[in-house]
Amino acid sequence: MPLTLIIGNKNYSSWSFRPWIAMKVAGIPFEEILLSLEAPDFKARVALHSGTGKVPVLIDGAVKVWESLSILEYLADKFPDKALWPVDPAARAHARTVASEMHAGFGPLRRHCPMNMWRPVIKRELPDDVVQNVSRIDALWTDCRTRFGQRGPFLFGGFGAADAMYAPVVSRLHTYGIEVSAVARAYMAAVMALPAWEEWRAAGVVEPWVLPHDEVDWPVVRKA
Repeated sequence: MPLTLIIGNKNYSSWSFRPWIAMKVAGIPFEEILLSLEAPDFKARVALHSGTGKVPVLIDGAVKVWESLSILEYLADKFPDKALWPVDPAARAHARTVASEMHAGFGPLRRHCPMNMWRPVIKRELPDDVVQNVSRIDALWTDCRTRFGQRGPFLFGGFGAADAMYAPVVSRLHTYGIEVSAVARAYMAAVMALPAWEEWRAAGVVEPWVLPHDEVDWPVVRKA
């Protein structure tokens, strides 16, 4: 029985994007169920599989896993050959740490710059707490690339769980024209060049649903 991943809108759902892009890049087959985040029956349908009533949810037979980072950990255990975490213990520990930092932090950036795949690249003024988030992310990416990225263009060389956790951040920094270092910009380019990235984006930009709270220019909806 194939894995099933329940996700929200591809234009907006950053948490759904994380396990989805990890599975696509790793070549893990799955079926997806996409539900609009504001569908009248959204909570009821998701609650059948997750007590939180939120997406994403991974279904593997009788096993149901929610929360993006937990899904990535489950996939890493189930498919060890996919190397979602680095093989080297020190690099693996660091990858888990930076992934957890993303999962738990950067609230100001997430609130001020929601993921929005169809918005054209237009700079947005950033309050101090968002600037601090961006500075930390830039330093974190640069550190990972310098210490562990010699074997490929991603944080730890090959694309893995840590990159999946930061994929929506790449989208945010790009969409809102946020300036970062040359190292961070090269990393973003590598992520956005992935076929999986383009597959997700292409599906997102043609979705019919508009979520006003994720449109920073509301009531104007800007589409590239």
